[in-house]
Amino acid sequence: MDLKNITMDDLKQKLSTIDKKTFIKFGSGFGAIILFLIIYYVVLNPMVKERKSKFEDKTLKQDEIAQFENEIITFKARIKKMKPEFEKTSTLFHSKAEVEDLYDSLSKYAAVNGLVISKIEKKKPKPIFKSGIAEQSENNITKDMVSYYQIPVDYEIKGNFLGYIKFKRAVSRQNKMLNFDKETISIVQNDSTGAIIAQGELTIVGLPDEFF
Repeated sequence: MDLKNITMDDLKQKLSTIDKKTFIKFGSGFGAIILFLIIYYVVLNPMVKERKSKFEDKTLKQDEIAQFENEIITFKARIKKMKPEFEKTSTLFHSKAEVEDLYDSLSKYAAVNGLVISKIEKKKPKPIFKSGIAEQSENNITKDMVSYYQIPVDYEIKGNFLGYIKFKRAVSRQNKMLNFDKETISIVQNDSTGAIIAQGELTIVGLPDEFF
């Protein structure tokens, strides 16, 4: 058939020869395709996009959780490594409160050994600078420059010489760092018990966070 010369009557004639059932099947198939496209774009496609978005969000959160778990492992390792150093410094160094209570703590050792502490005078803390940092005037000192502080303490203790030796030995066994830097021992005249007076300076140490 020459398509160029085809007329409407020719089309009608051709269509009239097609069985109505064929039209119905064709119409049903076409309608089914349209219905599918409507359901897909109106119902299924948004659901697919939503689930895809949730899946991507879940994947992102799982990656973040994995990263956090790795960071936690790293932090735990650092804490474990730092713990011995922290325990060491917190044991050796005095807190500000412990310095304030120094008289009471030393008095307990003295009383056990029959001594009396007649003088405890704490002096101004002296900063000990970190390696490579030169001496600074007080106004120029910052906390990060200081390794630790030395706190000098003048003392005077009265009692028996043997008791004083035991007192020093007991103090030296405590965990806190305490040094007897200067010491003068005098015998009390005209005392039949052999009493002595020990005078000197001891030094304790504290962390910059406590004394800066």
